Amino acid sequence: MNPLVSTDWLAEHIDDPAIVILDATFVMPGSPRDPAKEFAQRHIPGAVFFDIDAVSDHAVDLPHMLAPPQDFATAVRRMGVNAGSKVVVYDSEGIFSSARVWWNFRAMGHADTVVLDGGLKKWLAEGHPMETGWREPAHGEFKSHPIPALVRDVEQVRTVLSNGAEQVVDARAAARFRGETPEPRAGLRSGHMPGARNVPFGDMVTPDGTLAEPEQLKARFEAAGVDLAAPITTSCGSGVTAAVLALALARLGRDDVAIYDGSWTEWGGRDDTPIVTGAEA
Repeated sequence: MNPLVSTDWLAEHIDDPAIVILDATFVMPGSPRDPAKEFAQRHIPGAVFFDIDAVSDHAVDLPHMLAPPQDFATAVRRMGVNAGSKVVVYDSEGIFSSARVWWNFRAMGHADTVVLDGGLKKWLAEGHPMETGWREPAHGEFKSHPIPALVRDVEQVRTVLSNGAEQVVDARAAARFRGETPEPRAGLRSGHMPGARNVPFGDMVTPDGTLAEPEQLKARFEAAGVDLAAPITTSCGSGVTAAVLALALARLGRDDVAIYDGSWTEWGGRDDTPIVTGAEA
């Protein structure tokens, strides 16, 4: 299934009661922006705000980890999501944090979830209508059906790196991957996991915020030494842009890609996980 829908498609189907539109705009720590405030000022008509940090596992000391299934279900029911809903997720950048929420739903067993290709950026550029304020949708009847195969924890990643059972593909910028620039989160070591490949998430997205064409995506993964026929786990700084890689791979027909949820915030924050620097894989 194509994990994307176009702005034209959404404009045509925006009044369909089976569709739930979610604004998943997220900003990095330290940003002066307030996504919830921006949502109130303007959003796609009918959209509901999905707060990635709020809908997460608050029992662990890592940012926006996948919420426990019941907590996730409770949160999205309040957003009006039903078992039969088609969930359309967007963000203000084009394709960034929307991919994370797409993956959240897929990890909870809701396959009928798509990302708006180009997001709010493209929607605005095309002059589509906007809406202000907040709305309280009728509660939905959503139930989580977790798919553990789409999620990896630190011990699983340690194991697959050791036995080569899966490729780990890191979505961070190349300089961060090589350990040449410090991590944006304080206290993290620099570098990457031994054996990991680097495909920066920005290479997946065009200047207008849409996902690159399939042949371009394929070429970028293969140039980084990724075998597109073999098992893949993606990682990044905190599990957000790893989902951009997962989305791109889904566009190539790989809907079985897992995400290391703790990503570098966990791996680089521990003292018992191996790290290498430079171009060494």
